[in-house]
Amino acid sequence: MKMMSNNNAKRIMAIDFGDARTGVAVSDETRTLTGDAWVISEKRPTALCRAIIAEADTRGVGLLVVGYPKNMNGTIGPRAVKSSELAESLRELSDIEVILWDERLTTMQAERILINTGNRRDKRKKTIDAVAASLILDSYLKRSSTAIDS
Repeated sequence: MKMMSNNNAKRIMAIDFGDARTGVAVSDETRTLTGDAWVISEKRPTALCRAIIAEADTRGVGLLVVGYPKNMNGTIGPRAVKSSELAESLRELSDIEVILWDERLTTMQAERILINTGNRRDKRKKTIDAVAASLILDSYLKRSSTAIDS
């Protein structure tokens, strides 16, 4: 059964899908700034989708941006296939719009940010997915604002 969302939803939610932890970040209502970021620790795909949709509904999200980690040469690898499957499940379970967003190297960028801010390895492991989701969201917001300004 499809979960219905708030038709007046304004925020954008980015998702960095992982096997053990999934990073999530939400924009402000103006869709210009990255706001909250956190991790959902859920391995079961349907339960993860329901948790994402519940958070999206609570926070007034009208667009889900799922990170799509293509290989550096542009080909589709196993992680991108899993992300595509997650996006399709979200579409099936909710009426919120879902898009895939190229997110090559965001996890490496997130790791570099966390190292440069002095986070220990154990702390980095717990937060890297949330930081990666923030980077995905920031990239999407910058690109969509550039498209509007052009």
